[in-house]
Amino acid sequence: MIDWLMTHPDVWMFVVTIALMLLGFPVAFTLAGVALAFAFMAGELGLFRIATLNFLPQRVWAVLNNTVIVAAPLFIFMGLLLERSKVAEQMLTAMARLFGQRPGGLLIATTVVGALMAASTGIVGATVVTMGVLALPVMLRNGYDASAASGAICAAGTLGQIIPPSIVLVFLGDFLTFANQQANLSSGNPSGRSVGVADLFAGCLIPGFILVGLYLLWQLLLAWRNPAAAPALPLEEIRLGDDGGVVEAETTAQLIVRALAAPLLLIVAVLGSILAGVATPTEAAGVGAVGALFLAAWRENEVSRPFVKASLASAIIVLFLLSMFDMRMGRQLASTGELIAMWIAVVLMGVVSAGILVSLWVTFRSGSLMDVTFRTARITGMIFTVLIGATLFTLVFRGLGGEHTIHEFMSGIPAGLLGAMIFTMALMFILGFFLDFLEIIFILVPVLCPVLIVMGADPVWLGVMIALNLQTSFLTPPFGFALFYLRGVAPPSVTTMQIWRGATPYIGLQIVTLMLLAVFPATATWLPSLLLQ
Repeated sequence: MIDWLMTHPDVWMFVVTIALMLLGFPVAFTLAGVALAFAFMAGELGLFRIATLNFLPQRVWAVLNNTVIVAAPLFIFMGLLLERSKVAEQMLTAMARLFGQRPGGLLIATTVVGALMAASTGIVGATVVTMGVLALPVMLRNGYDASAASGAICAAGTLGQIIPPSIVLVFLGDFLTFANQQANLSSGNPSGRSVGVADLFAGCLIPGFILVGLYLLWQLLLAWRNPAAAPALPLEEIRLGDDGGVVEAETTAQLIVRALAAPLLLIVAVLGSILAGVATPTEAAGVGAVGALFLAAWRENEVSRPFVKASLASAIIVLFLLSMFDMRMGRQLASTGELIAMWIAVVLMGVVSAGILVSLWVTFRSGSLMDVTFRTARITGMIFTVLIGATLFTLVFRGLGGEHTIHEFMSGIPAGLLGAMIFTMALMFILGFFLDFLEIIFILVPVLCPVLIVMGADPVWLGVMIALNLQTSFLTPPFGFALFYLRGVAPPSVTTMQIWRGATPYIGLQIVTLMLLAVFPATATWLPSLLLQ
């Protein structure tokens, strides 16, 4: 065993990296620093070719020019702008009015809003903080159990990691694409099946809905077994947000329509275009960013509303013209009708551009545009710094023979693919207690997934299993981010232990969903095969 470890610097490199990250060292610099240290040490021992590092600039350039990853900052921008527009506050008010008069109603409202926010923003922190500020005080004031209320808010916030569009799925899908290509090359089938982010988006929809359903069933069961822990509220007690949550001039139905119309339209535009094959995830992310900009301008200044209406109407007409005419530019032969349609489309796109400029000006004057832009830049910069460090780590790890070591180890696990999957899921679950989801993706997916795919795992099913597993990392103490977000805004009367205890049942429900997906892989693979093939 000692001799084996001495001849496998790749294993020591992995162990040292995990240990340093657990000690709190910055992730990006840990990945890059450990990789360089082991590269030079192994090079001196003749176990690594230093010339391999010459491939790093090419790989970094490929990362920065990856058109799929461009979707990430666009989705981040969309989510932050919707957060700034108080979309969640309005939806939570509407859902509280709808469900709050029933036992457990505010728990159900929180979960429904979490699912809707997941499909429109996909940002865990924004959802948890917003609902923690708005819903948690109302629940506590009206006798809800602190653990039940805290657990529902934390769990609802994590839905943004499994329900597309999700930043997790963008990066996981991109890494899975590379892993699938490596597996195809290893198996001698370079033209084998391709997998992309759109496949992962489609694959996560049904498991995401199943998870939401399990959350709701648990909350109904909790309210049925112990009504005092989640009592029904009279309508006049349901007061959320600055307007008190009760708008006397509006019925519940009117409030729901006003709160849900714009977010649902945005969800359909983004997800619908991806699943229908009309747009790539990157193009759909651009549509989502513009849609969020229109929504923010609409809510901030009435002057912008005519421009937003005209822009949306023009975009719909352009889509109609595209479905009726061949409007490709630069063709030698085009009918009179097609030329007329092209010129109409040019004019209409000018209207859309004017609407975008007005919306930019309105949001710039209010300060929201600059705030969201700087926050997007900071988050994106952090992610790409980690990604570059992970690229160097993977390059050195492969150069040290890590891929071969992993393949040998996984092949030696009893029960073949089943045993390898159990090991992989257990490893990711345990690391989720201590590491961020991006760190797990950047380190483990390039290393483990090609081997699992060669062993027979469906890449889409594998990606959805990993996404569900990573979702638990937001709820598992001591470093679950959703727990920290809620702790930061919860009243002092709510203890950290109550938050942890409330989140525990939802971790169990996530594991149940993971087991259902393992037993019924078609849950993840059926929709992508139907829509995207």
